[in-house]
Amino acid sequence: MNGRKPKPPAAGSEASAGSGLDAGSEPGASVPIRVPRVTSSKVSMLKIPGDPWLPEEFDDATTNSVVAFPQPPRKRRRRNFLLGLTGVVLLMAGLLAYLIFSPALALRSVEVSGNTLVTTEEATAALDPLLGTPLPQIADEDVEQLLEGFAPIESVTVAAVPPSGLAITIKERIPVAILQSSERFILIDSEGRQLASVADRDAVQLPLIDGGTEAVNSEVFSSIAEVLDALPESILNQLNHASADSVDSVELSLASDQTIFWGSSDENQAKALVLEALLSGPQTDPPAEVFDVSTPLSPVTR
Repeated sequence: MNGRKPKPPAAGSEASAGSGLDAGSEPGASVPIRVPRVTSSKVSMLKIPGDPWLPEEFDDATTNSVVAFPQPPRKRRRRNFLLGLTGVVLLMAGLLAYLIFSPALALRSVEVSGNTLVTTEEATAALDPLLGTPLPQIADEDVEQLLEGFAPIESVTVAAVPPSGLAITIKERIPVAILQSSERFILIDSEGRQLASVADRDAVQLPLIDGGTEAVNSEVFSSIAEVLDALPESILNQLNHASADSVDSVELSLASDQTIFWGSSDENQAKALVLEALLSGPQTDPPAEVFDVSTPLSPVTR
């Protein structure tokens, strides 16, 4: 025995083809068969001790070498798609972070419109805490909370004006009457909410309701307020006074000393249309002193 590995049997030899035995091997001894191991797209050669198929110079590095096949096109496309999608997501995330936190979009100016009872200076001063905040971080609720202390403001609409402006549109409650409190006159809406006050009665073309500030707590106030709320502005501005002895006897007086007997607060819309037609129609001679619209289908003037 010289320690050399036996040569693989010649092709077509009887020993190899028949029993798989080497000519010089003992009977019953088996010759290892070289089998490649296939995993996915790679093939590796297994080193089997005493393998007669391996040449002497086939060392461990060669034996354990791996042959890699190219990836299928479908798998490459999927990998490229995932890589591209990841890049887009990271880019969008970076852009979003820039927009949210960038000082370039910090609020520097506020424009207010739609306000009459609340001055622009008062509204902008109330919004000062938002200055320096990036526009994407300012929500409508933030503006509403800062302005909720102003009774005349019913709602606000907020719009960003890039790169550093904010446009606020205010919707105010509509005053329908005034109450006298000491030497000042208080504007109220149809719910009795105090909106503003003035020192000059003639500065406000709205009817005065008797009873001072306590008038809003009377049982007839809701009827008077509903009637005034139903009137068009063109008539409301002509009124000088509004009163009621009961919920069914609302009475209005014009600045021209003419009287309007309204009655109850039922059918307010129909009564308002009839009254508007009577006031805009041809005047009688002498002019009517009383317009009775308590029954809108049968109005009476006298």
